[in-house]
Amino acid sequence: MGSVLEIRNLHVSVEDKPILRGVNLTIKQGEVHALMGPNGSGKSTLANVMLGHPAYQVTGGQVIFEGQDLLEMEADERSRAGLFLAFQYPVAIPGVTLANFLRQAINSRMKAADPNSKGISIPEFRRMLKSKMDFLQMDHSFAGRYLNDGFSGGEKKRAEILQMAVLQARIAILDETDSGLDIDALRIVAEGVNKLRGPEMGILVITHYQRILNYIKPEFVHVMFEGQIVESGGADLALHLEENGYDWVREKHA
Repeated sequence: MGSVLEIRNLHVSVEDKPILRGVNLTIKQGEVHALMGPNGSGKSTLANVMLGHPAYQVTGGQVIFEGQDLLEMEADERSRAGLFLAFQYPVAIPGVTLANFLRQAINSRMKAADPNSKGISIPEFRRMLKSKMDFLQMDHSFAGRYLNDGFSGGEKKRAEILQMAVLQARIAILDETDSGLDIDALRIVAEGVNKLRGPEMGILVITHYQRILNYIKPEFVHVMFEGQIVESGGADLALHLEENGYDWVREKHA
C-alpha cells in the first residue's frame, strides 16, 4: 500500500481566530485532488499547516502520514517523510544556485537517514539533475542560476516542479501554483506536473480557478468554505464552479 495523507477533523487558528473548522480529507499516492474555494476559505492555511508553518495553531484533530502523527513532526521531518509544498510565492535566495540548493537538500536527507553518509557525489548529482531536467524539458543552464533570483513567475514555479522531481515527493501540495502565470507559463508548469504524476505521487492542487484544471485533470474535487470541505465530487464539480461561481456554495452552506 502506498503513502496516505489523512486529515481528520482538523481545527486551526491564527492569533486565536479560528480558520479551519473541522477539515477531513484523505489523499493517497497516485491520486490527484483539487481543492477549490473562495478567497479566505482556508485553502492556503491548510497547505501551510501541512508543512508546519509556526504561525498556525492546531487546536484539534489529527493529520496522519506514513502511519505517523504529522503534527508531531518538525518541518524537515515532514519533508523527509515525502511531503512537499510548492509555494504560492517562492522566496528568492541570491547567491545560492538552484543546483547547490537541491544538492544540499539531498545531502541533508541522506545525513538524517545515516549520520555517516558523505552525501551524493557531485558527478552522481549532476547526472541525476540533468536526467530530471531532460525529463521536464528544462534547459540545463537553469540549474546554475540563483534560486528564484530574477526568475519570472513561470520560472519560479518550474523550479518548484524540479524540486518536486528531485526530492521524489510522495504527496505534493501545490498552493495556488497558477497565481500570477500567463497561459503559456501555466501550460508549461502543468506539463511538468503531469509528467511527475503517477502511482508514486499523490497531488493536491489548491486553486481558486478552474483554468489550471484544464491541464492537470483531477480525479477528485473538493470545495472549501469557511474552513470546512463542504462539497466533494469528480472533475465535473470544478466545471460547475466555473460556470456558476461560489454563490450557490454560500447559499447552501451559510
